[in-house]
Amino acid sequence: MLNVTDLASEKLVEYMQANNISSSLRVFMSQGGCAGPALVLALDEMKKEDQIFNQGGLVFLVDSSLLDMCGTITVDYITAASQSGFSVRSTNPLPGGGGGCNSGSCGSEGCGC
Repeated sequence: MLNVTDLASEKLVEYMQANNISSSLRVFMSQGGCAGPALVLALDEMKKEDQIFNQGGLVFLVDSSLLDMCGTITVDYITAASQSGFSVRSTNPLPGGGGGCNSGSCGSEGCGC
């Protein structure tokens, strides 16, 4: 299941109209560095294994296996002064979460955290 808050939908529509974008939005799991994987948004085309969600005049694509793993995914827009932006989270924890730079996940050179 995918939930998109009203504010996130409003901000996405605003951005896409301002930039003349008509693409679908994909929710996917990006492999992170020290912090581990994260759910993110990107512009993309539909694939056969996708589930399609139409919300707020937008088309969201999510791979079926990601939905099975994550449970409910929520797209929100967080207003926090200079660090405002989109938040994509799931009810189930993502696999392979990092443990910070001391966990050894950044390699021998460190990651500059």
